[in-house]
Amino acid sequence: MLRKTILFLIVLCFVSASVGAVFAAESGNARKGKYTYRKVYESCNKRGEVDSSKPILNPDAKTQDQWKRAFDKKDFDQFKCRDEWNKLSQNDLNDINKYLCDHAADSPTPAKCN
Repeated sequence: MLRKTILFLIVLCFVSASVGAVFAAESGNARKGKYTYRKVYESCNKRGEVDSSKPILNPDAKTQDQWKRAFDKKDFDQFKCRDEWNKLSQNDLNDINKYLCDHAADSPTPAKCN
């Protein structure tokens, strides 16, 4: 009986750790998202599609819900640079979404740069 209990607890720990890892992966990495977001616009600027004298869309331009809706609908036309956005993987999009939501206008740490 003790062996079964210990085995059950080990399996339970493994399952809960796996579920936690899956949810963490889905939410994205804000640090990677910031880097990827900037790389998209650097690439786009090199092609001449974005006017470098105008600021790109900053995280504090929208609320967290507005960012979530944009990424749920995959509505990236507002960002310009369509070719670059279409090349991004789902993980990259999750990372960028995490970065933008973490620094949205209604977040605890909104972005303050232009």
